[in-house]
Amino acid sequence: MESSNGDTIWDVLIIGGGPAGLAAALYSARALRSTLVLEREMPGGQIATTSEVEDYPGIAMTTGPELSLLMMQHAQKFGAEVSIGDEVVKVDFTKRPKEIYTSDGKTFRANAVIIATGAAPRTLGVPGEDALRGQGVSYCAVCDGPFFRDRPVAVVGGGDAAFDEGLYLTKYASKVIIIHRRDEFRAQKLLIDRARTNPKIEFLTSTVVEKVNGRGSVQSVTVRDLKSNEVYDLPLGGLFVYIGNIPNTGMFGDGIEVDENGYIRVDETMATGCPGVYVAGDVRKNPLKQVVTAAADGSIAALTADKYLDNLEAVMGPVHAERGAEEAVHWETAY
Repeated sequence: MESSNGDTIWDVLIIGGGPAGLAAALYSARALRSTLVLEREMPGGQIATTSEVEDYPGIAMTTGPELSLLMMQHAQKFGAEVSIGDEVVKVDFTKRPKEIYTSDGKTFRANAVIIATGAAPRTLGVPGEDALRGQGVSYCAVCDGPFFRDRPVAVVGGGDAAFDEGLYLTKYASKVIIIHRRDEFRAQKLLIDRARTNPKIEFLTSTVVEKVNGRGSVQSVTVRDLKSNEVYDLPLGGLFVYIGNIPNTGMFGDGIEVDENGYIRVDETMATGCPGVYVAGDVRKNPLKQVVTAAADGSIAALTADKYLDNLEAVMGPVHAERGAEEAVHWETAY
């Protein structure tokens, strides 16, 4: 099938080629649906920047890029098409069929859409952070904690996530230093109390990180005491940043319902309030952001989309270019 401007109407179009999107592509293609994935940068999304992965079931150890390539090739084996370099900037889910527009002027059309655009961690924006990402700078303790056995690490943040992940890291690290720019923490009192009684956890309040230091790996961070203005280097083996995430939903405008933090609202079948539009992965609010949970979301979203198309075809027959998906009943209410 052609992949841009033309009369092609895809059964399922997936926005985002991370683990959620590629898993959705695999399940959709195996269900014999014409499937297209649009990915703006590289297959795998954030996981593609991870140097080591050892928590994906069945694969004892691999790299992020290798796992991403395997997932893409698996989906392609069953007929899914993956288009790299197409950045979605706008959608129109009210049209029949739905239309997706990219930054280079292409228009794609599909009867069902799966949103798998993920969420980007907020960064500190300090020198050395980006250069050492995946080499000691991390945004996921569950993903990377085991690589820091018997090494001192720091966690930046003062909310629940920072304390949850800090406590988790005490399983592996020799010491965990929680660095927060304020005197008071925003985390639940229960988590704060647990951290205060954990002998491996120390606190640096009214302190900010100004630079991450090291070549090939994190060796220290430069911090500044906001009260005394003292600047000094803190020796570390790793830095974990937990100052929030930004869901990638800006391109959807008012067409999709989001919560107060910008995450897309879905039900247990990954269906949104818009018929024929589904969500998978970190762009929805979920308690655990892992490759395996993103992939699970993708499989659910794809199979729900397949049911939607089955019901659509039962009423209308095969949906072609001249017949619009939105002429059908809102089938999500049926399952």
